[in-house]
Amino acid sequence: MLADQELKSMEGFKKGSNYIEVKVGCTSKKYGDTVGKLRVFSNGRFLISCECTPTCGDKLSPYDFGKHSGKEGTRKWKNHIWVVLNDKKVPLCRTVLLKYYKHASNGASGLQPKRLCHRDEFISCSKCKKERRFRLRTEEECRNYHDALITRRWSCENWPYEKINCQTEEERAGRKRCRGCPQTPICKGCTTCVCFGCLNCRFLDCKCRTCVDFMKNAEP
Repeated sequence: MLADQELKSMEGFKKGSNYIEVKVGCTSKKYGDTVGKLRVFSNGRFLISCECTPTCGDKLSPYDFGKHSGKEGTRKWKNHIWVVLNDKKVPLCRTVLLKYYKHASNGASGLQPKRLCHRDEFISCSKCKKERRFRLRTEEECRNYHDALITRRWSCENWPYEKINCQTEEERAGRKRCRGCPQTPICKGCTTCVCFGCLNCRFLDCKCRTCVDFMKNAEP
């Protein structure tokens, strides 16, 4: 890490036992500059100590720091958070810092933004072939669906919400059209309700190929 000379040119540069520290900030049209200290740990974790007031001292993820500063569009924290390099404010995305960011390390600490919604999904019983609905509103519900999906012979008796069996009636076809999209009840799939992987539905302790690939390859 310390081989990059650009790091040493950043304002507030400091070396610790397992991290480096630099001054960062985020500018809001309403509140102006919010300043803090970013620690980049050797395991790839990013943590910002906010200094917006003398008594603040909150330790935040980059996403939460952008939100804390009042910056709109906090999902683009790589563009909104800046460092001072050669007396100029430079977005993180234009510095060498981001190459030390590791998605899994930051996800393990629970500091990543969560999706607002995943659409409901259905799994067919291996015995009766009836489809059963799985809600994906919380991490626990996502895990129930994920575990059921990778089970080779999932059956109605394993449905996590209530005790049913193969004789229990299946949802009517008209009701299945409603999948929980916040845009429209009968959405057929859009970017709001269809998720291709996030820290609510991919799991660090799961060894399936889907979760392992996501943790290794997902962008911050």
